[in-house]
Amino acid sequence: MASTSGGRAEDGRPPQMQPVRSMSRRMTRAGTMMIDHPNEDESAIDSELVPSSLASIAPILRVANDIEEDNPRVAYLCRFHAFEKAHRMDPTSSGRGVRQFKTYLLHKLEKEEEITEPMLAKSDPREIQLYYQTFYENNIQEGEGKKTPEEMAKLYQIATVLYDVLKTVVPQARIDEKTLRYAKEVERKKEQYEHYNILPLYALGAKTAVMELPEIKAAIIAVCNVDNLPRPRFHSASANLDEVDRERGRSFNDILEWLALVFGFQRGNVANQREHLILLLANIDVRKRDLENYVELKPSTVRKLMEKYFKNYRSWCKYLRCESYLRFPPGCDEQQLSLLYISLYLLIWGEASNVRFMPECLCYIFHNMANEVHGILFGNVYPVTGDTYEAGAPDEEAFLRNVITPIYQVLRKEVRRNKMGKASHSKWRNYDDLNEYFWDKRCFRLKWPMNSKADFFIHTDEISPLPNERHDQVSHGKRKPKTNFVEARTFWNLYRSFDRMWMFLVLSLQTMIIVAWHPSGSILAIFYEDVFRNVLTIFITSAFLNLLQATLDLILSFGAWKSLKFSQIMRYITKFLMAAMWAIMLPITYSKSVQNPTGLIKFFSSWVGSWLHQSLYNYAIALYVLPNILAAVFFLLPPLRRIMERSNMRIVTLIMWWAQPKLYIGRGMHEEMFALFKYTFFWVMLLLSKLAFSYYVEVYFMDTQIWYAIFSTLFGGIYGAFSHLGEIRTLGMLRSRFKLVPSAFCIKLTPLSPGHAKRKHLDDTVDEEDIARFSQVWNKFILTMRDEDLISDRERDLLLVPSSSGDVSVVQWPPFLLASKIPIALDMAKDFKGKEDVDLFKKIKSEYYMHYAVVEAYETVRDIIYGLLQDESDKRIVREICYEVDVSIQQHRFLSEFRMTGMPLLSDKLEKFLKILLSDYEEDETYKSQIINVLQDIIEIITQDVMVNGHEILERAHFQSGDIESEKKEQRFEKIDLRLTQNISWREKVVRLLLLVTVKESAINIPQSLEARRRMTFFANSLFMNMPDAPRVRDMLSFSVLTPYYKEDVLYSEEELNKENEDGITILFYLQRIYPEEWSNYCERVNDLKRNLSEKDKAEQLRQWVSYRGQTLSRTVRGMMYYRVALELQCFQEYTGENATNGGFLPSESNEDDRKAFTDRARALADLKFTYVVSCQVYGNQKKSSESRDRSCYNNILQLMLKYPSLRVAYIDEREETVNGKSQKVFYSVLLKGCDKLDEEIYRIKLPGPPTEIGEGKPENQNHAIIFTRGEALQTIDMNQDNYFEESFKMRNVLQEFDEGRRGKRNPTILGLREHIFTGSVSSLAWFMSNQETSFVTIGQRVLANPLRVRFHYGHPDIFDRIFHITRGGISKASKIINLSEDIFAGYNSTLRGGYITHHEYIQAGKGRDVGMNQISFFEAKVANGNGEQTLSRDVYRLGRRFDFYRMLSFYFTTVGFYFSSMITVLTVYVFLYGRLYLVLSGLEKEILQSATVHQSNALEQALAAQSVFQLGFLMVLPMVMEIGLEKGFRTALGDFIIMQLQLASVFFTFQLGTKAHYFGRTILHGGSKYRATGRGFVVFHAKFAENYRLYSRSHFVKGLELVILLVVYQVYGTSYRSSSTYLYITFSMWFLVTSWLFAPFIFNPSGFEWQKTVDDWTDWKRWMGNRGGIGIVLDKSWESWWDIEQEHLKHTNLRGRVLEILLALRFLLYQYGIVYHLNIAHRDTTFLVYGLSWAVLLSVLLVLKMVSMGRRKFGTDFQVMFRILKVLLFLGFLSIMTLLFVVCGLTVSDLFASILAFLPTGWALLLIGQALRSVFKGLGFWDSVKELGRAYEYIMGLVIFTPIAVLSWFPFVSEFQTRLLFNQAFSRGLQISMILAGKKDKETPSTK
Repeated sequence: MASTSGGRAEDGRPPQMQPVRSMSRRMTRAGTMMIDHPNEDESAIDSELVPSSLASIAPILRVANDIEEDNPRVAYLCRFHAFEKAHRMDPTSSGRGVRQFKTYLLHKLEKEEEITEPMLAKSDPREIQLYYQTFYENNIQEGEGKKTPEEMAKLYQIATVLYDVLKTVVPQARIDEKTLRYAKEVERKKEQYEHYNILPLYALGAKTAVMELPEIKAAIIAVCNVDNLPRPRFHSASANLDEVDRERGRSFNDILEWLALVFGFQRGNVANQREHLILLLANIDVRKRDLENYVELKPSTVRKLMEKYFKNYRSWCKYLRCESYLRFPPGCDEQQLSLLYISLYLLIWGEASNVRFMPECLCYIFHNMANEVHGILFGNVYPVTGDTYEAGAPDEEAFLRNVITPIYQVLRKEVRRNKMGKASHSKWRNYDDLNEYFWDKRCFRLKWPMNSKADFFIHTDEISPLPNERHDQVSHGKRKPKTNFVEARTFWNLYRSFDRMWMFLVLSLQTMIIVAWHPSGSILAIFYEDVFRNVLTIFITSAFLNLLQATLDLILSFGAWKSLKFSQIMRYITKFLMAAMWAIMLPITYSKSVQNPTGLIKFFSSWVGSWLHQSLYNYAIALYVLPNILAAVFFLLPPLRRIMERSNMRIVTLIMWWAQPKLYIGRGMHEEMFALFKYTFFWVMLLLSKLAFSYYVEVYFMDTQIWYAIFSTLFGGIYGAFSHLGEIRTLGMLRSRFKLVPSAFCIKLTPLSPGHAKRKHLDDTVDEEDIARFSQVWNKFILTMRDEDLISDRERDLLLVPSSSGDVSVVQWPPFLLASKIPIALDMAKDFKGKEDVDLFKKIKSEYYMHYAVVEAYETVRDIIYGLLQDESDKRIVREICYEVDVSIQQHRFLSEFRMTGMPLLSDKLEKFLKILLSDYEEDETYKSQIINVLQDIIEIITQDVMVNGHEILERAHFQSGDIESEKKEQRFEKIDLRLTQNISWREKVVRLLLLVTVKESAINIPQSLEARRRMTFFANSLFMNMPDAPRVRDMLSFSVLTPYYKEDVLYSEEELNKENEDGITILFYLQRIYPEEWSNYCERVNDLKRNLSEKDKAEQLRQWVSYRGQTLSRTVRGMMYYRVALELQCFQEYTGENATNGGFLPSESNEDDRKAFTDRARALADLKFTYVVSCQVYGNQKKSSESRDRSCYNNILQLMLKYPSLRVAYIDEREETVNGKSQKVFYSVLLKGCDKLDEEIYRIKLPGPPTEIGEGKPENQNHAIIFTRGEALQTIDMNQDNYFEESFKMRNVLQEFDEGRRGKRNPTILGLREHIFTGSVSSLAWFMSNQETSFVTIGQRVLANPLRVRFHYGHPDIFDRIFHITRGGISKASKIINLSEDIFAGYNSTLRGGYITHHEYIQAGKGRDVGMNQISFFEAKVANGNGEQTLSRDVYRLGRRFDFYRMLSFYFTTVGFYFSSMITVLTVYVFLYGRLYLVLSGLEKEILQSATVHQSNALEQALAAQSVFQLGFLMVLPMVMEIGLEKGFRTALGDFIIMQLQLASVFFTFQLGTKAHYFGRTILHGGSKYRATGRGFVVFHAKFAENYRLYSRSHFVKGLELVILLVVYQVYGTSYRSSSTYLYITFSMWFLVTSWLFAPFIFNPSGFEWQKTVDDWTDWKRWMGNRGGIGIVLDKSWESWWDIEQEHLKHTNLRGRVLEILLALRFLLYQYGIVYHLNIAHRDTTFLVYGLSWAVLLSVLLVLKMVSMGRRKFGTDFQVMFRILKVLLFLGFLSIMTLLFVVCGLTVSDLFASILAFLPTGWALLLIGQALRSVFKGLGFWDSVKELGRAYEYIMGLVIFTPIAVLSWFPFVSEFQTRLLFNQAFSRGLQISMILAGKKDKETPSTK
């Protein structure tokens, strides 16, 4: 055993191991700690599974694994040292997982002790010393200046650990001098060789290309300028610091380190922000700069960065009227001081954690710290020496501890009041409330350093929780008021936020009614005096609506009054009083102006008296509308309004006090005049159409949404057409315009070369340089599609542009353009009857590409044959033949000199010749003889059969070589050069020629893959669209991509690929059928012998093939890394410059060093411009997890890092650390990269607490990782997205949209990009969803951005102005629940803070969508929940109030208004039917229809059909049809529309209408919003009936059955006087809605009507219904558990919500009240007694049921006989009563059915009331009865819904029809889906083997 510095026990073991050893022997499960991971390297496991409390031993174990092969004994000593250290850290093994880990390590050490022996010496101490010395000399000494900084960092890390181990094995006195010398050298240099992210800033040794860039050097010089910065000194309290810390206080290398010493920033934060700042400076400075004499930064660079970073801070200072502390005293180094301020802000931001969501809080922190910096540099003077000084921070966590953690704790305590989203928003303060605290000067009461006793901190102190109190119950303590706004759950928010719209609609309606009431009915009647006078009453209505608005503002903001200034409170009160005054004044003045008043008006008139003049009402109106007139003037002068609203001058603020609330954001959001005109014109036209239609047809509010759909479709289509969308939408269109594509590519996607003027227009001339540049990108595009298996090898060859373009005299187009041209030209020539050459050549040139094909084929044949020949005389013959051809063409005697009839034979021989050239051969001689034979045949055919005088050439050649024997004639063309056949470019030429000659059919269907066609046509089309010019790579904006990831699929495992579902179907089998062409291409690729893939490689390729067709992280990462590939290719194109004609390769004369230098430079520039960070939130937990899925995710993410070296992974590390003797969890943000075989930590930044506990998961995940992103732009990408190489190439163009000067002073802050939904081919549902989503992300967002100017951020792949957003709260908002739709709030925030959002369609990214019915419903529910929460939010309120009228309309109808309209559409059905129910049960409808005064009853009946099918959302498909028509052609659009209807798309969309309405309404009423994980897998499984019932019971089934009862009652009680055709006409759309809601989940459920599954579903549902609930019973196991959770929203709703729920339930009592009077037993008695008796009957029935239930419980077990007797008695009693009723009272059978219709709704009403009053019923002991009643109703509903499904399942054709319906798209592409769902897998499934 290894000797240590301590003594040994008798058994030779060190004392540290004794107790652990004995402990481990008592453990019975010692070996279970390390799970089996068959796919993992065991040696790597121990270092990666270290418990969090022992994290510091992980590097030691890693070193042991690294040196294992080199020296097993030293590796053993390292592990031994790790074990000792672990035991010292946790001697009692109390940490989580520590005991198991130590036991595992001990067992491993026992085994290694026996099998390892010293290799270099006889003892362990000598062994490790010699190994250390050898390691240093062979690796570190030798590597200096040769190895990369990355390699050196690892070597120094190993050396450091080895020396630590050495010190424990070798006593200090016995360490030799050489070892000590090496160790000191390592200690001195190791900090220069730390693992780095992009810039190895302080690394010595081999120079890296990125550090040689002049812009990087200049930025480093600026950041390292520490001249005149005073040294921080420590307080006397810090006198016990060790020497290292003293040294730390004395030295600093750059301004960030100086700031860290002064304020106590963490080392990881400093390193991260140092690199961040250097890259920012370098990227901004190098733009449009001459690289000659590049030494220092331009002065404008730092000024520009200052302006960007501190625009918000300066605005904040002006708003609060306090002095900005960005001060520059005379004589100071302005650049250094500016960089100090920027660095300070970055360091604050980098360590702020959750406080990053509070931008003005960060402004406050910066404000005070910047003041300190100024004081240190220009204020404080040390009294003795006169030196400037400042006491340094005590440690590197001082800032986190003293500044961030207190604010974080306030956030954390507030979020606990949220009670996991169950508490009302008004009960706790979210991020916005706490941030808005800093919008008031009162924030300076916090002082600096912050006073922990300030009210900001104190009020959240909680009462100490009891020991048994749960964590989420901690919500006691004094509550601080909300700030500026209270999120109240009420539908009145819609009126409060959009009052101007509702006022306009109400007043318009009133006006139309008044005008229509006039006998003439003409709209011109408004100009009649009496009508006009009546119309003026709209101002009275307006006054009352204004009063309503003021009242709502007063009441709903009351919870925030304590945080408001007195002036703000006075504004609310004054507005209310003014509104009340007008509401009184206007009716009074109007009453006097009315002639012949009556009633109430007469009373007012007499009260006012004669002193009022009649025209006073007109004066009152004039005064009343004066503010509106002023507002209209300001509306027409937006610049003036913008200036006034943004002004902080006191006089302007006083003037604007009435018009706008005192808020920091939302000021001056007015567009320029032209934009204002565009969206005003849009809405004026729309409103005129709507009002005209409403006046002449029908009046209702929600038709505006339909008019919006129509107008947005028209405007979007026109705008899309003008944007050149869809100009190339088919392969035919692509071929016809392909000749223009290279030029368009060079104009749009390549920067101008120096000295070249910009081309304005495209022309038909083809530029060789254009073709060469284009071919590099086009070929890379085609090759990536081949790598993705979208095309086959043959298709690849047909699509590639040759790399040897300079070998022929014409442009070499891709073979797919030239396919079949040679065979056609040959036939044309063979059959040509004319005599003149001109006619033949004219015919050939008439087709553009045929001429190119003929010339290229001729010249290529010549070059190939000439290149093969070695003999000079043979070459002379070929030259002669070619000379004859050329001369005869020039002299127009080609047809007379050459016989065209011989051409087909020549073509056949040439084909054979080319195939032999490309064939694989084993023997040179055989191969050579084959070539010679065919070559001789070719020459013979040319000279004998084709050429008229060909024999003369051979004779001439023979004569010219007179010294050759006569036999030579028979031996020509025998000397050939076989080496040429191995030349790659030569073989490419042969392949291309073979394709030209052999492809006889047109390549019209090349490529076969629809996806490949789509990408090719879109890319080509985009080149003709408007986009900014491409800058040079150095000049482009730098950017990052950020992807949040939680626990989704990364890469499918082999097990997942082959796991069979209940039908025996695997994912692999499913995808083989869905993507048959791609599967075929994959098999061709992996079975290619040239690739020589092993079975292991094939298995890995198969996993990737499947994963790249799912919604996996690996697909997303692959797509995003194309940005880097594109950047490197762009660097190459710029590097080659004028030499681009080399065809995509560096000049052949360039040596290997030149190539490496170029490659390194290209990578350096790519590093400078692009960063990709994936925020894998729980990566650390997955790494340590024992779950196989978590481990698989960890391994797959690690493999991604190793595959893509520039990929970075950020995660939240959770560690157990001992603080003050107690173990507590500590959290870190960590950045990793792949290194060697494992991940390597780059930065580690401690957090104040768990970051994801405060807000919503996804935005918090983004927020923790955003500090590791770089650049000026940030693209947000979800992990279900994809990207394409050809689109990546346009990224630098898109980024130019941010460039200054493109739009005057106002630049975009978010660039919206279009998406392609790639999941549309999976099933009909996926296709519906894909079309719906595609129309939204294209035509929908196109109109939102222009002309409406209300596009926000709807998810990804939008690109953010990164600096704008990180200084204004980040790229999303994260408050719990209210910011559930976190993405759109980023858009709201950006707009409110003066941002501008655009949309661009010349670039696209891929996006996956939900593909199964339940997945889609989850998604729709989540979005509806999110919109419900938005309705309550302050952002929507402020935008609704601060936008001008027309922009407000755009905002409403494209956000929450759409969901409100959906809900109103559904409610209208209810109102209509309940109105009809009342009419029919009360007899009013009969009276109306049978009235003698009504003659046109049919017309009246039709008029009663108030519901329009348009309201059910059919018009929502309009944008879809327009976009498909625009991009694919209107014939395709019409066809798609018809197919969608045949596939019941209307059923699907109607069903989703119910989802939207239900979840939107419930959210506003009761809350209950939550993130719903939709799952992104392939949906090929059958959802059970119970699962569908749980999901849709409340949202659809209950509502659908209610409508069924309404329709049945309406039909039954109106049938005697109404025709059935009228009934159907009136109720058709309702029956359609009912059918959709009740049966859509089963229609769109795979195998939904298969008999065996139906039987299984029924069994499963009965089991679920019967199971009892309880603690720990999940909802899918028991109806009781589900029923309890389904009422969760009622448990936590407020009193208003409960009252409303009860009031809504009372509608069900209408049935009983109406029907009982129609019973025969009632004998037309209409007294109240009948209704009372019906309640007596109902209560009796319920009482009997209760007795039976109680009897079953009490007597069912012990008194079976008693219970049976009771049931018999009840049964006999029931029979007696029924007999009596039938015989005596006149009860009929129809009465029984009518009673069921009457009593069922009443029982449901009682049930709903019981649920709403749960606590009351529990107190009364009736809750169990309520529950049993609920169960009974669930049974009835389930049975009613299940019966039709069971009946239809009897018929096999129904199941077959459903399969075809569901998977029709797949059928059209040859998918055998019926076989899939039946599980009849072919045994001979195609495989890769």
